[in-house]
Amino acid sequence: MTTILETKNLERTFGAVVAASDINITIKEGEILGVIGSNGAGKTTFVNMVTGYLTPSSGQILYRGQDITGKPTREITKLGICRSFQIPQLFLELSVIDNALIALTIAKQTRPVLLRPAIDEKLRAEAMEVLARFGIEQWAEQEITTLPQGVRKLVDIAMATVSKPDLLFLDEPTSGVSADEKMEIMRVLIDALKSTNTAVLFIEHDMEIVETFSPRVAAFYEGTILADGPTAEVLANDKVREYVIGGEFHRKATSEEAVS
Repeated sequence: MTTILETKNLERTFGAVVAASDINITIKEGEILGVIGSNGAGKTTFVNMVTGYLTPSSGQILYRGQDITGKPTREITKLGICRSFQIPQLFLELSVIDNALIALTIAKQTRPVLLRPAIDEKLRAEAMEVLARFGIEQWAEQEITTLPQGVRKLVDIAMATVSKPDLLFLDEPTSGVSADEKMEIMRVLIDALKSTNTAVLFIEHDMEIVETFSPRVAAFYEGTILADGPTAEVLANDKVREYVIGGEFHRKATSEEAVS
């Protein structure tokens, strides 16, 4: 598989505080990478640097071999790197289809054209295709404020994919979603992104979600990467168990294996 993203010795400081240091991550086409770590471990700082919301203090970010370090967010998005946020960034008083149409219009038009309608039937059909890919077309005419939290998450992520990115960053895609919904929401999400061969990096605190949907995991601790590799190996790593997830998850997994 072709490497699409590579970071080299990435660092971000805020005065004397080191938020991220020596971050070296490689992501290949279509790869799914889960990122774990406690609050303040440097996970979101890393995503913010790659997506242009923060400029690295040092280090390098390469996208398909091109140096994109410090480039503005809009330019990075146009290259093929997009993100969604922990709290969905939606127009709450508008319908699902209207949100999708706005995202498509922004993605397709570089500048306004006064004599051309912003929305036509072709664009609407494309918006419906996006919603169908995420299994939310039945909610198309409903206002965002009426939707369950899990559906809002899917709408937000669907909007982030309208520009057909090569790489999508998801910040806690199941946060705020009920325990009963989490697994199904994540399954729909991952299946939709796999269908377009989109590489995915998702930040997640739920270890069951990480185990189920991510073949590879990077564990962050105090601004550095403690471990990066196959999920089972990383979650069994002594330092990861001690500093990131604690022994509880490992003990639960071990007892379940003994019962089975």
